[in-house]
Amino acid sequence: MHTMWKGSISFGLVNIPVKLHAATEDKDIQFRTLHKKCQTPIKYVKFCPHCNVEVDKDDLVKAFEITKGKFVRIEDEEIEEIKKDIGEKTVEIIDFVKLSDIDPIYFNKSYYLSPNEGGAKAYSLLRKALEESGKVGIAKISLRSKEQLAVLRVYEKTLVMETIHYPDEVRNVKDVPNVPTDVQVSKKELDTAILLIDQLTTDFYPENYKDEYREALMSRIQAKRSGDEVITGKTSEEPSKVMDLMEALKASIDRTKTEGKKKKATGAKRKQGKEMKEA
Repeated sequence: MHTMWKGSISFGLVNIPVKLHAATEDKDIQFRTLHKKCQTPIKYVKFCPHCNVEVDKDDLVKAFEITKGKFVRIEDEEIEEIKKDIGEKTVEIIDFVKLSDIDPIYFNKSYYLSPNEGGAKAYSLLRKALEESGKVGIAKISLRSKEQLAVLRVYEKTLVMETIHYPDEVRNVKDVPNVPTDVQVSKKELDTAILLIDQLTTDFYPENYKDEYREALMSRIQAKRSGDEVITGKTSEEPSKVMDLMEALKASIDRTKTEGKKKKATGAKRKQGKEMKEA
């Protein structure tokens, strides 16, 4: 499993060297966008509408838009300095709480944690302590240029870190429109609904649930692949710098020839005019 981050878990005076691994993966089917005329993959470019030119990575800077059209620039060095100050490579446990106290709306993304060299015993100690106490750790970690709040818990003998949203990142539920509050339901209707829930209640087995849309779409792709519907896009070669230079030289030569002819014509007119005056 790919290691995406190395650092440590700290709580109190205990320090546990760990590795971070993505616990989930996106299984969505990704499509490429082709030019309908020639089936060539579309290339997306960064473009400056003011200068009317394409820009590359070296021409870009970060900025925060404070008002429409007004920005505050932030240099990469400033960001790196802030990362260094808050301890980017540490998962700092600041509290322990019951998992049931955290509403699922706060959960974001899951990561597995494995012990790094020399961390096996401390890792096992934290895992056992969490299991025995029935608690989870609330921690802070700087990940992907953002300080994130996280929950540390045990999942099948492995420590799992779940990043969670800060309170101000969860939109106010009171802003949801058209939520009924005073609609009355009869006892018979409620009893029937509860009976239906009881009949559909079962143990949770994740393997029983499948992405039917993705499976159907992949089946359609495989059917097209085995038929005569595979298309080959045209490859567009990047312009050669040598050819660009040659074109520039040719253009320069042509321009020089044109300017030379103009100078000769001007010189001839001047000479002719001078001779006419002397005559």
